[in-house]
Amino acid sequence: MSVAACLLLYSLAVAVFGPRQLVRWTRAGVAPRLGVTAWLVAIGSVLASWAAAAVFLVIELVHDWNQPGRIISTCFAALQGVATGGAGPVLQLGLFTLTALALAAAAVLAVRMGRSLVRARSRTHDHARMARVVGRRMPGSDAVVLDAPERLAYCVAGRPNTIVVTSGALDALDDHQLGAVLAHERAHLAGRHHLLLAATRGLATVLPRVDLFTTGTAEIARLLEMCADDAAARDHGSHTVLGALLTLSGAASLPTRALGATAVGVLARAERLAEPASLRQRMRTRLFLTVMVTLLAAGPVLAAATVLCDPSTPY
Repeated sequence: MSVAACLLLYSLAVAVFGPRQLVRWTRAGVAPRLGVTAWLVAIGSVLASWAAAAVFLVIELVHDWNQPGRIISTCFAALQGVATGGAGPVLQLGLFTLTALALAAAAVLAVRMGRSLVRARSRTHDHARMARVVGRRMPGSDAVVLDAPERLAYCVAGRPNTIVVTSGALDALDDHQLGAVLAHERAHLAGRHHLLLAATRGLATVLPRVDLFTTGTAEIARLLEMCADDAAARDHGSHTVLGALLTLSGAASLPTRALGATAVGVLARAERLAEPASLRQRMRTRLFLTVMVTLLAAGPVLAAATVLCDPSTPY
């Protein structure tokens, strides 16, 4: 089997079977930061495998272009015969057309991904700028207050990044809860969570049929909220964070691309704060996710090495 084929099989296995296992071990949020890492490594592993497979495919075809005997046992032998015109000019033209279409499709996907990231950046920066213009500075804080009855608190990336709290939220939260909410939003900005979400949402938009990308985007968003919850709980306590979360729950929807305390997974996060996982659960989950991250990170290398170390492989 060629290196390219092995890498594609590996990426297919991760894309098909990976989401179910990852959801099983990350949904409870026992180790949210490690869970985010596992999802990102899985996604990166698949993307790296696709890129490496394309490179090895080109190398194989170029290396053995004039030596068909060396690749007669591979699946590329038939393609080479068609490409050199052995099956007739019609099939040869068809192969080149398909190749051109595949390259064009890859270019279109790359352009769409880039445009999606640019649009997301433009919207968040515009919203942050308008919030600073319309709102008023919260005394003793870096947040901006907007006069609105809805109970909302969120952050948006910009220059500078902006935390927005509505007057309705200020009226509903006590001082300790407000501090926890602000700590939650600062954790999002400090961790650059908006960049991770922009990248994963872009992939899910460009390739909506790949479950690893679509499910991964939703799970990463939920886990990042849990990471921010933990950051706030370290300074203000779990019960304070829980009280603030329940106070703001059921409010109006957040602006597009904003990260907020009640963005996603409110019920699961509330249950998690009310009943933290036991030490045994944390150790077990961390061990499994660590092993999974290690295997996923090394997966493309191991898949390629399996073939390259075969004495029958011409490389």
